[in-house]
Amino acid sequence: MSAQQIKIMLELQDAMNTKVNANWQQQGYEWYRAIWVECAELMDHYGWKWWKKQSPDTEQVALELIDIWHFGLSIQLQSGAALNDIIAKIEKELIVSTDEQDFRLDLEKFVAATLGDRQFHIGLFARLMAGVDMSFEQLYRGYVGKNVLNFFRQDHGYKDGSYRKHWHDGREDNEHLVEAVQSLDTTKPEFKDELYQALVKRYQQ
Repeated sequence: MSAQQIKIMLELQDAMNTKVNANWQQQGYEWYRAIWVECAELMDHYGWKWWKKQSPDTEQVALELIDIWHFGLSIQLQSGAALNDIIAKIEKELIVSTDEQDFRLDLEKFVAATLGDRQFHIGLFARLMAGVDMSFEQLYRGYVGKNVLNFFRQDHGYKDGSYRKHWHDGREDNEHLVEAVQSLDTTKPEFKDELYQALVKRYQQ
């Protein structure tokens, strides 16, 4: 984990929120509500029904955690704290470990805390990452990838319906994203820009 990577994620989140609404910080959006709804979806992917056989779909759980991270970063940015203070807070609190054997209990603690004060509890979120063996690097890679793809879609006609979700070889943009991410060095500060350019190249083929 580096301060540079955290800064990149915060800047991407601010840029995406600003694209949706230039004055997003003044809107009082209920990000906490989006978080607990995502948690319910996450629980479905993990499995909780005792009356039928279920196996955790950890890949889907990881994707839901990345979505929650988007909302969590938005809460941090909306707090009005200085960017460097938010970075320092994330560095200090995002300790990816848990002593809880049952992931679902960690998830319920996280939801209870979220509903309790409508804030984003970074430490409790990190326990969820640990529960599905998700590293900071995986979170970073997944987050930046999803964010860059969202920007790419917006820039290529997603709103007016002219965007093609299936590209030249018939595969979806998500599949191209995964391949493009794997071909790049995620530790470089230019990662997000290089990823965008890689998507442009693939889309135009």
